[in-house]
Amino acid sequence: MKVFSNIVELQNELFNCRKAGKTVGLVPTMGALHEGHASLVKRSVADNDITVVSVFLNPTQFNDKKDLERYPRTLDADCKLLESVGADIVFAPTVEDIYPTPDERQFSFPPVTEVMEGAKRPGHFNGVCQVVSRLFYIVRPQRAYFGEKDWQQIAVVKQLVKFTRSNVEIVECPIVREADGLAMSSRNTLLSADERAIAPKIYEALKDGVKYAKKHTLNDTRMHVIDKINAVDGLEVEYFSIVDGDSLLDISDWSESDNVVGCITVYCGKTPIRLIDHIRF
Repeated sequence: MKVFSNIVELQNELFNCRKAGKTVGLVPTMGALHEGHASLVKRSVADNDITVVSVFLNPTQFNDKKDLERYPRTLDADCKLLESVGADIVFAPTVEDIYPTPDERQFSFPPVTEVMEGAKRPGHFNGVCQVVSRLFYIVRPQRAYFGEKDWQQIAVVKQLVKFTRSNVEIVECPIVREADGLAMSSRNTLLSADERAIAPKIYEALKDGVKYAKKHTLNDTRMHVIDKINAVDGLEVEYFSIVDGDSLLDISDWSESDNVVGCITVYCGKTPIRLIDHIRF
């Protein structure tokens, strides 16, 4: 496995790979990797001749500076994990490498950039689009791999691909969970032991909501899930939206969509740590 921080050196390497007729897959990450990321890499390794994993903590997608400061940084451990699952290239640039000058581009793809995370974290998806478009330009992959835990992010990236007329295929990969159901996330490492013990209650409530929905209205189901989570000391729902899985627009009745997804964000603990999850109805 080769590790690059310099863009030109990486591009020279990839030029030779493509010249040899090899296909390239990209797994964009912000580091602090776990088995969820590993599953994306394994999928790319199976699909492509060369797998590039970017490890870059992108500052432009953080609207909360404190959140950026406490985000875990574990490049050495990340590289060990990536080598163990067959990654060929790690791209670990600096902020100056990705943004040699301030990126003033503005991306807006309503409604997907404006609801849920878009509403709660102003500028977040603009930063996502800035860095993903830069990575696509630098790496020029045939395929790029994203985890379904960030359901809304995938919808945004798909809109970005259409807007830029890119020929990158976006590959969606299933969410990976801990044995107790907690969605794997780099933020999980920030949880205290007590917080980690209650965090699985989020997914428990979502699963219970799916059962509850069979005999109840959409709004009653939404409130049932919110109340169940808020009843746990240390958990507080920021939002729980039941939406059409493609448009991400709220629906008011189960009959309005055949692709119904519940997307949730919950604050866990006193700090607090912001956790996201979703479930299909």
